[in-house]
Amino acid sequence: MLVSTLKPKEEILGYLRDGERIFVVACGGCAEVCEAGGEKALEELRSTLETSGHPVVGGKAFPFLCNKALVGIGLSRVSGKVEEADAVLVAACGVGVQAVAAVLEKPVFPASNTLTYGAFQGIWPSEERCARCGECILAYTGGICPLTVCPKGLLHGPCGGSYQGECEVEKGRPCGWQKIYDRLAKIGRLDLFMRFKPPKDRQKELDVPLSRRKSIFWALEYTEEEE
Repeated sequence: MLVSTLKPKEEILGYLRDGERIFVVACGGCAEVCEAGGEKALEELRSTLETSGHPVVGGKAFPFLCNKALVGIGLSRVSGKVEEADAVLVAACGVGVQAVAAVLEKPVFPASNTLTYGAFQGIWPSEERCARCGECILAYTGGICPLTVCPKGLLHGPCGGSYQGECEVEKGRPCGWQKIYDRLAKIGRLDLFMRFKPPKDRQKELDVPLSRRKSIFWALEYTEEEE
């Protein structure tokens, strides 16, 4: 299971071009348990978009979004509505957003941030990975996570050490930022590549909050009563 929460509406609206038609996708698995997915999130996002001048051409809540094959089948059943949209907004963890982006050839934006909690991470049958950074930037990278596809976790573009599209850290591995650039070019949104991304708040990525790590023996000393 991955924990997620909906982003502020101002951030979501900041991804979108004026008047863009949107198709909304929501996860009915982990995200719904966190009250950041399912029909509830679908209706909340629909209301936010429509009152802000973005027509919603359709929406669909899926049982889960972490399997690309099943996501592709599910989206094919509403392909007419998806084709009408200029972009797709996804209420799910980072894996779900990446899975949807992988099967569509149009902009896919996250409506959620995925949070870390106690070093536990879910398991899913796909290559997509989520770093649970708490500040999802998939909107600016074509639905490909730079923290997981780039060994250096760079946020603003390639390091300059890649050669012919190959990573300098791991030979034979495709450069993550080359994949991001190619994806943005394919969907006609290279403008997102140039968006400035401020430094991330790395404390949001800590598996164990600083408040708990009072000594080197924090794991033995910690008790639930301290909460």
